[in-house]
Amino acid sequence: MITEYVLFDLPSGITRDEVVAGMNEIAPRWQTEPDLIRKTFIYDPQAGQAGAFYLWKNKTSAQQAHGEAWRQRLLASYGSEPSIRYFETPLVVDNAVGKLITERQ
Repeated sequence: MITEYVLFDLPSGITRDEVVAGMNEIAPRWQTEPDLIRKTFIYDPQAGQAGAFYLWKNKTSAQQAHGEAWRQRLLASYGSEPSIRYFETPLVVDNAVGKLITERQ
């Protein structure tokens, strides 16, 4: 599994309500990604940044989902380029469902 960390700058003056509305608007699109296990939206009002942690089955799927078309949409919507990092994820503790998720599942 791969954890992908995406962070981008928000335009000045954007409100929390606007940021959360944008998250809710795009959330259904991510429900259709077959190799996406989980997405956690993040927001830092003091830094003026937002993004997400994605848990993917593999890095190739993450990179395909965040290709040039996605980058252009983000740039058009928020006026900034994302910063992206990838981390190998051998184990996830999921207390919400009471189980461990391993890379072998």
